[in-house]
Amino acid sequence: MEACIAGCCMGKQVSSLSWKSRNPFVESAHRFPGNIGWGTKMKHPAGPKHLYVGSIAKHRKGLVSWRIFTVPVSLEKSLSLHAEASADSQDQLHDKPLTSDQVFQTFLRLQMMVNEEALDSFKAELAVMEQETQALVALAEEIAQAGIPAGSRKINGKYIQSHLVSRLQGLHGKLKEQVKDVVAAQLKEVSLFWCGMAESVQVMGSFDGWSQGEHLSPEYDGYLTKFTTTLMLRPGRYEIKFLVDGEWKLSPEYPAVGEGLTENNLLVVA
Repeated sequence: MEACIAGCCMGKQVSSLSWKSRNPFVESAHRFPGNIGWGTKMKHPAGPKHLYVGSIAKHRKGLVSWRIFTVPVSLEKSLSLHAEASADSQDQLHDKPLTSDQVFQTFLRLQMMVNEEALDSFKAELAVMEQETQALVALAEEIAQAGIPAGSRKINGKYIQSHLVSRLQGLHGKLKEQVKDVVAAQLKEVSLFWCGMAESVQVMGSFDGWSQGEHLSPEYDGYLTKFTTTLMLRPGRYEIKFLVDGEWKLSPEYPAVGEGLTENNLLVVA
């Protein structure tokens, strides 16, 4: 399929589009004392064809005539050139394709965000249930302390009011424990830093299986360079190590565990 670069006309032969008007405004705007023509001839980069774009304005007894000359150009090549121009105008942040590990890490982070939102919702629901149960416990205790009506039923030698209080108290305790478990499973912001002269600092560790790590951003205060980053981690113990300008290093700011090549810094998230 071929396309003409003028008025979106399609065709294999050179076509022309003529437009005539007796509009007084147009005539006054384009009335010239003679013939005026301009054109640019340039070779199409996709082949031996030539592109000639030109217009001729003629003034003939108040009649204005415009002609636009075009030549056919491959539609696929035209779209390809347009796509290349659009790509050049965008940021060059994605010049290098992502590796399979980077794609997997991105997926894990997105999945972690989804799970975190689900935990937040679940924690909110548990908190409401825990408060409602606590209110029921208070009501049951008030009923039990008000006196046992005559003829009240007993279960295993205890009045049903006492059984109600004890069961509600047990349910309330379980809900409180579940709320604590959800809070313990949620991610927490953990700030890490490295102090010293360096161009690139990256923290690696067991928090992601020693796979990708996180790059630290430098902060200058005039005297000391401090590299910092923030990790979202669940409570627990993690071993970390800093990759400084391509060399593995330990930070004296964190405790160390292990010996020799297996020595790492210890990070505890409470």
